[in-house]
Amino acid sequence: MTEKLFTYENTTLHYAVAGAGPEVLLLFHGFGQDHTAFEAFDKILSPRYTLYAFDLYFHGQSTWGMGESPLLKSYWKKIIQAFCETLPVATFTVAGFSLGGKFALATLEAFPERTKGIVLMAPDGIKTSFWYSLATYPLFFRWLFKSMILHPGTFMILSRVLYTLGVMDKGLIRFAERQMNTQEKREQVYYSWVVFRHLCFDLKNMASLVNAHHIPLTLFVGKYDKVIRPENMNRLLKHLNTYRFEVLDSGHNTIIRESLAHWKTPDETGS
Repeated sequence: MTEKLFTYENTTLHYAVAGAGPEVLLLFHGFGQDHTAFEAFDKILSPRYTLYAFDLYFHGQSTWGMGESPLLKSYWKKIIQAFCETLPVATFTVAGFSLGGKFALATLEAFPERTKGIVLMAPDGIKTSFWYSLATYPLFFRWLFKSMILHPGTFMILSRVLYTLGVMDKGLIRFAERQMNTQEKREQVYYSWVVFRHLCFDLKNMASLVNAHHIPLTLFVGKYDKVIRPENMNRLLKHLNTYRFEVLDSGHNTIIRESLAHWKTPDETGS
């Protein structure tokens, strides 16, 4: 992979390029990862695609130079538009895992006419979690959210109360503890959730774009995933005319690796 930087105003996207295929594939990783999450994709997909694997803001070497100001979908559209013009790229397939699912969906929503296909792997953005909702509330609640994130004892106490009440799964608590076991990780959680808080979607409208533009959609989820549950994906799927939906023998953290063996090109997908 060849690593590069793309700067737009006060932001910088770090990304890696691999393969030399005739089609373009944009890849967005999950929380706590960077572009290297997709290293294995090069050998399998490079005959068909040229791959662009991005570091999300607050991850890897990408930088967001606007503090806690939210990333608006309209601004993301400008960033991707400018990025495509520099290559240049006319059309692309887009894929995202977990948090990267929000960026994949935002890209599709911004450019349905340019999207040849979308692959979602245990995607965030289809069902909003309690914690993400808290980050989108008015300033006082965001202050409370920041306090909980940066002072993990309070967060863990609340999460265990929610577990006792049946709101949070024990596996989800363990996942949260792993994501916040250092100060650096806790700050990454806070800034990712607060700055990305406007990357939310009207799923009926999203489906109408997919249907109208005949965009092949593939959705992979893990049977044992406690973070993104298979049953919640129907919130999007019920509005689609055609799609490919596979429940893999996987948890959350292994879904990228497990999904690779099941990838197909957009023209091979179907309901």
